[in-house]
Amino acid sequence: MAGSGVGAGGLARDYAAARREAEILAGDTGDLAQRALAYHHLFRHSGGHHAFPLLAAHGALWARGYFAWGAQAGAALSLSALHRPALRRARLAGLAGFAEAFRAINRRVFVEVYASYRFTLAHGERAGAEAHVDPVLLDALNRCHHAGRRMTTLGSDERAHLFEAFFRWEQRMVVAPAVAAAAAGFAWEPVRRLALRPAIRFAYMPRRDTLHFADFADTNERIEKGLRAFALAEAVGWGTVEARLSRYGALPAGFFAAAGTAFHATRARLVAAEAGAVPQPA
Repeated sequence: MAGSGVGAGGLARDYAAARREAEILAGDTGDLAQRALAYHHLFRHSGGHHAFPLLAAHGALWARGYFAWGAQAGAALSLSALHRPALRRARLAGLAGFAEAFRAINRRVFVEVYASYRFTLAHGERAGAEAHVDPVLLDALNRCHHAGRRMTTLGSDERAHLFEAFFRWEQRMVVAPAVAAAAAGFAWEPVRRLALRPAIRFAYMPRRDTLHFADFADTNERIEKGLRAFALAEAVGWGTVEARLSRYGALPAGFFAAAGTAFHATRARLVAAEAGAVPQPA
């Protein structure tokens, strides 16, 4: 592929098209289940080698319930300012903005993951691809695509390398600055402290392995907990991790029996609602 005639302009156009498709599939910030469906498609399309999207699907569906709980908890805690309606409105608006910032982070990560996968699937080995995808991610994704084309299986070390490359990149480039900004802008201190100390338990995790955060704004702690989530997934098995997506009650009935059909139908519906051409799915 590296020797083909696609130049820098063609790569730039195709990368822009991949991002456009990713933006369409990402939906609005609150469309967490929609993004989980597309994440699951990436995992399956990769032959199970690209584990990051599957764990991100768990993250999106877990967050869907957590945001709902947080809104209810915030409404209850705001009753202490019932006699000061302006303050109560300001606190609730701040909480809503804080939650929206995290939904926006979730959406941005999806766009990066989907666009990089689609672009590298077509152009990962071409000269100039590194102008659009971080070289570390490019190398890891190319290994994933090579395995798929050769119908071989990545070893656990290579799968871990791909996950860690993506996870560390998105934490550094996307999550860290956005979380810091969201935390700094949330002035309701007791609720801020509570929100930054989540106990995260994805559906595949044993209760004893719940990830208790001391400070979610701490990048090093997020990385440590994320790598722990991957290790737990390896321990229980990826078939179990995939099947446990059903436990959130957010995916369509019969999803796993026709996951590919569900994704392509959703994609067709979303693309049809947008003007302009989008590349066909892999």
